[in-house]
Amino acid sequence: MYGRKRNSYARSAAYLIAALVLYIPANVYPVMYTKMLGDEADSTIIGGIMEFWESGSWDIALLIFLASVAVPCTKFITMGYLLWNRNVSEHVMVSKTRLLKFVEGIGYWSMLDVLVVAIVAALIQFQALGEAEPRLGIVFFGSVVVLTMLSALSFDGRLTWDRKVDHG
Repeated sequence: MYGRKRNSYARSAAYLIAALVLYIPANVYPVMYTKMLGDEADSTIIGGIMEFWESGSWDIALLIFLASVAVPCTKFITMGYLLWNRNVSEHVMVSKTRLLKFVEGIGYWSMLDVLVVAIVAALIQFQALGEAEPRLGIVFFGSVVVLTMLSALSFDGRLTWDRKVDHG
């Protein structure tokens, strides 16, 4: 048996709000700088997705889109729902428990974007094709990933069931 998580709702909500705030600069600031054969570019997350798509690497573009946009937005929406939905029907409680397990499971996939930046930078440097450096946006994005994971881990789903017992 595990003890109760103190201030579960407040901590989980605080982490979620912080992640939402940091998601804006994560998408505005460049995540990577590249210089190849005289071409220099700073790439944002969305810009990088579009570059991969236009170059014919739609599979990589889709993977980055899923890890950088779809997964974080899914976590934001799901955690917001878990935190602010006060419905105490048993069906909703079961659904909320499954959603929490889902959010905890997909949490690590967002780090894929950080890994892609590291791999691309290493490949470019290793093959002496040019230069590649991570930029400030990847720091914000990594922070978003960690904060959404902390939000999910801080959420104590048993408190929702306690309300069912108290009201039912």
